[in-house]
Amino acid sequence: MDFKAARASLIEHLSTEIKDERVLVAMARVPRERFVLPEMRHLAYEDRPLPIGFEQTISQPFIVALMTEALGLTGSEKVLEVGTGSGYQAAILAELARFVVTTELLPALAETAKKALDSLGYTNIEVQLAEEILGWRAGAPYDAIMVTAGAPRVPADLLAQLAMGGRLVIPVGSRYVQELHKITNRKRKNVVQNLGGCRFVPLIGKDAWEAE
Repeated sequence: MDFKAARASLIEHLSTEIKDERVLVAMARVPRERFVLPEMRHLAYEDRPLPIGFEQTISQPFIVALMTEALGLTGSEKVLEVGTGSGYQAAILAELARFVVTTELLPALAETAKKALDSLGYTNIEVQLAEEILGWRAGAPYDAIMVTAGAPRVPADLLAQLAMGGRLVIPVGSRYVQELHKITNRKRKNVVQNLGGCRFVPLIGKDAWEAE
């Protein structure tokens, strides 16, 4: 399969709705086929989520692009990602930010993601196993935080790790369907924007969902 051509076709498709050229360029540089199961590689550039094992998924490329665009990265930021999964979103963030800390609850996924990221030469990504408290407090504050799993509410622990003026993008709703929220940390009152409907696996942890 010609992955390069398939990737170019996907980027052209995304460009009809994603207007941040830097996001499109970043996604054009990252080989999504390296982050999916071998038997799914022929579907790597379909605009759809794909299973990666352990009842987890790699997000739909449009959602990846939308969430990344919402963070408004310029290249100087330290970013936190909650929910490493395959590592694909972390790679996109690393193309656009100074440094990325990404946390994963499942050790097997964290290990697989780290191997994929290392094999592609990323040196500005730190993969950590998730703690009981959501996020990674040791690295706070963060200029931007992205959560790639659905939460019942915006976790206070993550807001506490966000720098003043920082942006948090998180799916909020039920275990099965959410709305994508962007929260900008302001001194007097946070600014909240609704970016539309989405569907993510549940966020597991304190101030989120309990494991079933």
